[in-house]
Amino acid sequence: MTVCRDCCCGDEGKHPAVDHDGQVRRLREALPAPHRVRVSTCLDLCAQSNVVVVHPTRAARRAGSRPVWFGLVLGDEVVDDIAGWVRLGGPGVTPLPALLELSVVTPGRAVPDRSTGSGP
Repeated sequence: MTVCRDCCCGDEGKHPAVDHDGQVRRLREALPAPHRVRVSTCLDLCAQSNVVVVHPTRAARRAGSRPVWFGLVLGDEVVDDIAGWVRLGGPGVTPLPALLELSVVTPGRAVPDRSTGSGP
């Protein structure tokens, strides 16, 4: 999982009611090893901040699954829902819950999938 924390995502001025560091802590506590929660610089989807990208497992990726991008991740409920879905398997393993579908966004440009070190 990649959590954007750069110019807009994680900005207390833009989202003063959000505990941005607390979101990262909450995800890391909810998703211990073998899961990884990484913090990234700008993912270029600033209008949808805060952005979280859930990467499929290697097996799911080999089967054709792609990362799922979430935008406007501003509340504990959506953070918990994303973590729960990841614990169940995430992209390509467990269907996306209808409530989380409301938070799915599409990247505005081709962004390399850094989970494998290769491009799209």
